[in-house]
Amino acid sequence: MRLLSVGWNGAAQYLIASASWIFLVRIIADFGPSALAGYTISIRVIIFTILPAWGIANAASTLVGQHLGAKQPQQAEHAAWLASRYTMYFMLVVAILYITLATPIIAFFDSTPEVVRVGVQSLQIISLGYIFFAYGMVLSQAFNGAGDTRTPMILNLISFWLVEIPLAWGLATGLGWGPMGVFIAVAFAESLVAILSIVIFRKGRWKTTII
Repeated sequence: MRLLSVGWNGAAQYLIASASWIFLVRIIADFGPSALAGYTISIRVIIFTILPAWGIANAASTLVGQHLGAKQPQQAEHAAWLASRYTMYFMLVVAILYITLATPIIAFFDSTPEVVRVGVQSLQIISLGYIFFAYGMVLSQAFNGAGDTRTPMILNLISFWLVEIPLAWGLATGLGWGPMGVFIAVAFAESLVAILSIVIFRKGRWKTTII
């Protein structure tokens, strides 16, 4: 039963996060095909460049599990913070490139003016939260490495379903901000995951997780 619990919570993390993107696409779609195309291009570019960061996050997960298994909780914590810092450096560089070179990057895939406008807006706004994203990614994986898959699952549920989706709809449709409202909601929700992860990680309860 313990194995099923750990596995279910781990699967739910990704299901919750992935499903939230479907609802965001639905909101964006109301603003026309050009808006949807620009958003899609920017997200694919973001996902591609985030892959190295995911690699570091997965490494942090392995190191945390290894150190906890060896009864070395302090080393586990140190590994998580170190990986977070390196990931933050990487994400900062990427964010600077995206903010300054957003137009040629999007135009490389589609030079339609409206597509470029929305894509650039998406890339630049979401990139503003990259420093926070780094900590959210790594610490979520650190929880997983410790066997505490429930915490990141709950954080994803709160941030993506209770905050991101309602906020995206409210800003984009309710306040009439258009696609920009969705991009702001994404940056805010991802940053919220990071902040909550840092607060909970510092409490250290994950060190006592029993699998």
